[in-house]
Amino acid sequence: MKNTFVSLCLLASIAAFTGCSNAGESQAAGEVVAGIPVKNTVTLVDLGAKTCIPCKMMAPILEELKEEYKGRAEVIFIDVWDKANDGKAQAFKVMSIPTQVVFDRQGKEVFRHVGFLEKKAIKEQLDPLLAVQ
Repeated sequence: MKNTFVSLCLLASIAAFTGCSNAGESQAAGEVVAGIPVKNTVTLVDLGAKTCIPCKMMAPILEELKEEYKGRAEVIFIDVWDKANDGKAQAFKVMSIPTQVVFDRQGKEVFRHVGFLEKKAIKEQLDPLLAVQ
Protein backbone atom coordinates (compact mmCIF):
# COMPACT_ATOMS: atom_id res chain seq x y z
CA MET A 1 0.00 0.00 0.00
CA LYS A 2 2.90 2.33 0.77
CA ASN A 3 4.34 1.72 -2.71
CA THR A 4 0.96 2.52 -4.27
CA PHE A 5 0.75 5.79 -2.37
CA VAL A 6 4.32 6.74 -3.31
CA SER A 7 3.55 5.91 -6.95
CA LEU A 8 0.38 8.01 -6.80
CA CYS A 9 2.30 10.97 -5.38
CA LEU A 10 5.04 10.61 -7.98
CA LEU A 11 2.55 10.42 -10.84
CA ALA A 12 0.62 13.40 -9.52
CA SER A 13 3.84 15.40 -9.35
CA ILE A 14 4.76 14.48 -12.91
CA ALA A 15 1.29 15.39 -14.14
CA ALA A 16 1.36 18.71 -12.34
CA PHE A 17 4.69 19.67 -13.91
CA THR A 18 4.07 18.33 -17.41
CA GLY A 19 0.53 19.60 -17.84
CA CYS A 20 -0.74 16.04 -18.26
CA SER A 21 -4.52 15.95 -18.49
CA ASN A 22 -6.93 13.09 -17.96
CA ALA A 23 -5.42 10.14 -19.76
CA GLY A 24 -7.07 10.85 -23.10
CA GLU A 25 -10.74 11.05 -22.10
CA SER A 26 -12.77 13.45 -24.19
CA GLN A 27 -14.07 16.32 -22.16
CA ALA A 28 -15.92 19.60 -22.55
CA ALA A 29 -14.37 22.96 -21.77
CA GLY A 30 -13.93 23.38 -18.04
CA GLU A 31 -14.08 19.66 -17.30
CA VAL A 32 -11.23 18.08 -15.37
CA VAL A 33 -12.29 14.59 -16.41
CA ALA A 34 -15.27 13.60 -18.53
CA GLY A 35 -18.46 14.76 -16.80
CA ILE A 36 -16.71 16.40 -13.84
CA PRO A 37 -17.50 19.03 -12.79
CA VAL A 38 -21.13 18.50 -13.70
CA LYS A 39 -22.26 21.15 -16.19
CA ASN A 40 -24.23 24.07 -14.67
CA THR A 41 -24.14 22.39 -11.26
CA VAL A 42 -22.26 23.02 -8.03
CA THR A 43 -20.04 19.95 -7.71
CA LEU A 44 -18.14 18.47 -4.77
CA VAL A 45 -15.54 15.87 -5.69
CA ASP A 46 -13.91 13.80 -2.97
CA LEU A 47 -10.82 11.98 -4.18
CA GLY A 48 -9.77 9.22 -1.83
CA ALA A 49 -9.67 5.47 -1.41
CA LYS A 50 -12.03 3.00 0.19
CA THR A 51 -9.18 1.63 2.32
CA CYS A 52 -7.72 4.91 3.61
CA ILE A 53 -8.74 5.69 7.22
CA PRO A 54 -9.57 9.42 6.81
CA CYS A 55 -11.36 8.53 3.56
CA LYS A 56 -13.46 5.96 5.41
CA MET A 57 -14.37 8.69 7.91
CA MET A 58 -15.52 10.89 4.99
CA ALA A 59 -17.77 8.19 3.44
CA PRO A 60 -20.85 8.63 5.68
CA ILE A 61 -20.57 12.41 5.42
CA LEU A 62 -20.53 12.20 1.62
CA GLU A 63 -23.58 9.91 1.64
CA GLU A 64 -25.49 12.36 3.86
CA LEU A 65 -24.51 15.27 1.61
CA LYS A 66 -25.62 13.37 -1.51
CA GLU A 67 -29.08 13.05 -0.01
CA GLU A 68 -29.26 16.58 1.42
CA TYR A 69 -28.15 18.24 -1.83
CA LYS A 70 -29.95 15.89 -4.23
CA GLY A 71 -31.18 17.90 -7.23
CA ARG A 72 -29.18 20.98 -6.16
CA ALA A 73 -25.53 19.87 -6.19
CA GLU A 74 -23.53 16.82 -7.20
CA VAL A 75 -21.43 14.94 -4.66
CA ILE A 76 -18.94 12.59 -6.31
CA PHE A 77 -16.47 10.16 -4.76
CA ILE A 78 -13.52 8.92 -6.82
CA ASP A 79 -11.47 6.01 -5.48
CA VAL A 80 -8.05 6.94 -6.84
CA TRP A 81 -6.65 3.50 -6.02
CA ASP A 82 -9.26 1.75 -8.17
CA LYS A 83 -7.80 0.82 -11.56
CA ALA A 84 -11.00 2.05 -13.21
CA ASN A 85 -10.02 5.57 -12.13
CA ASP A 86 -6.45 5.57 -13.44
CA GLY A 87 -5.37 9.09 -14.34
CA LYS A 88 -8.04 10.89 -12.35
CA ALA A 89 -5.79 11.73 -9.38
CA GLN A 90 -3.32 13.26 -11.80
CA ALA A 91 -6.04 15.14 -13.65
CA PHE A 92 -7.17 16.73 -10.38
CA LYS A 93 -3.54 17.29 -9.32
CA VAL A 94 -4.06 15.30 -6.13
CA MET A 95 -0.95 15.07 -3.96
CA SER A 96 -2.52 13.40 -0.92
CA ILE A 97 -5.85 11.82 -0.02
CA PRO A 98 -8.53 12.53 0.82
CA THR A 99 -8.77 15.71 -1.24
CA GLN A 100 -12.05 17.58 -1.61
CA VAL A 101 -12.55 19.92 -4.57
CA VAL A 102 -15.57 22.21 -4.96
CA PHE A 103 -16.61 23.68 -8.31
CA ASP A 104 -19.14 26.47 -8.86
CA ARG A 105 -21.89 26.29 -11.50
CA GLN A 106 -19.53 27.61 -14.16
CA GLY A 107 -17.09 24.75 -13.52
CA LYS A 108 -14.48 26.92 -11.80
CA GLU A 109 -12.62 25.36 -8.89
CA VAL A 110 -13.41 27.55 -5.88
CA PHE A 111 -12.20 25.45 -2.95
CA ARG A 112 -9.73 22.65 -2.28
CA HIS A 113 -8.92 20.87 0.96
CA VAL A 114 -6.58 17.99 1.77
CA GLY A 115 -7.45 15.66 4.64
CA PHE A 116 -10.60 14.88 6.59
CA LEU A 117 -13.18 17.67 6.34
CA GLU A 118 -16.20 17.79 8.61
CA LYS A 119 -19.70 18.08 7.20
CA LYS A 120 -20.25 21.60 8.55
CA ALA A 121 -17.14 22.89 6.76
CA ILE A 122 -18.27 21.34 3.47
CA LYS A 123 -21.74 22.85 3.80
CA GLU A 124 -20.12 26.25 4.44
CA GLN A 125 -18.54 25.93 1.00
CA LEU A 126 -21.58 24.57 -0.86
CA ASP A 127 -24.40 26.71 0.55
CA PRO A 128 -23.15 30.12 -0.66
CA LEU A 129 -22.58 28.70 -4.15
CA LEU A 130 -26.14 27.38 -4.25
CA ALA A 131 -27.51 30.76 -3.16
CA VAL A 132 -26.00 32.41 -6.25
CA GLN A 133 -28.04 32.02 -9.43
